Amino acid sequence: MPSKRTLLATAAFAIAMGVSSLAQAADKITLMVGGYEKHIYLPAKLAENLGYFKDEGLDVELLNEPAGVDAENEMLAGNVQGVVGFYDHCIDLQAKGKFVESVVQFSQAPGEVEMVSSKHPEIKGPADFKGKNLGVTGLGSSTNFLTQYLAVNAGVKLGEFTSVPVGAGDTFIAAIKQDAIQAGMTTEPTISRLLKTGDAKVLIDMRTMEGTKAALGGTYPAASLYMETTWAESHKDAVQKLANAFVKTLRFINTHSAAEITEKMPKDFYVGDKEAYIAALAAGKAMFTPDGVMPEGGPETVLKVLSGFSKDIKGKQIDLSKTYTSVFVKNVK
Repeated sequence: MPSKRTLLATAAFAIAMGVSSLAQAADKITLMVGGYEKHIYLPAKLAENLGYFKDEGLDVELLNEPAGVDAENEMLAGNVQGVVGFYDHCIDLQAKGKFVESVVQFSQAPGEVEMVSSKHPEIKGPADFKGKNLGVTGLGSSTNFLTQYLAVNAGVKLGEFTSVPVGAGDTFIAAIKQDAIQAGMTTEPTISRLLKTGDAKVLIDMRTMEGTKAALGGTYPAASLYMETTWAESHKDAVQKLANAFVKTLRFINTHSAAEITEKMPKDFYVGDKEAYIAALAAGKAMFTPDGVMPEGGPETVLKVLSGFSKDIKGKQIDLSKTYTSVFVKNVK
């Protein structure tokens, strides 16, 4: 029969293990990514593969959702703690009475391209969107926001074209090939795949700072880690650990070649063409911020774009200072 001392030691060990398990459970965080195979959201999977979440003592689960608007809804429902998606949702949601903030700003350009089907050479600019079906990842998504702005800014009214939710990758490509859409907005690696087959051409390129400023009139902060403000304020330690992991990831992107970064990504992300993946990443990786800090003047550009077409935003007082915070990223050593 075990001695009293042995029983006490066993009990103490069980309690210690229980406390340890609770501590680990407290650090379990689920993030929804608006398509983690997309280059624009590359920092999410890269941080995981580099082991930076584990280095911070975090148990992070990444869930994949092709359309950012659906990821946003999962967060609002309390099913996930944060979203890797576009910053513009933070402004859009504030107009609807919900306070959400970007805590790490991944990019300073959307990384999006408006592609036009090779079957429709008559589409030479957004003014030609009238009467067309335009592909977006989802209705209410950032691709839909940008598409609506480009059209309205070119004099085409919202009811004069149709936004068609076609996702990205294979579903977007099929929609182009089948003429279900005549043009559409997508990201890498879908862009390179369409260019390689000749099924579509670039109409408006927002993969670079220069292209973004030409299309939207300024720096456009896009991909980010955002979460409900109340959750961020009540879980500051966890948010800081996430910020630590993601800023280190952004530093890695900033100091390594596209080929080196590609080696850290899942092979199925290459979609059978590793060289095209590397080339596209090399051309577009300057869109990522080096430190996770919100670019100066960026929120104002996003607000201007959204105000250009959205009835939800027009006439509303938006407090941009409550749509993002750089406190956590500036704490990273």
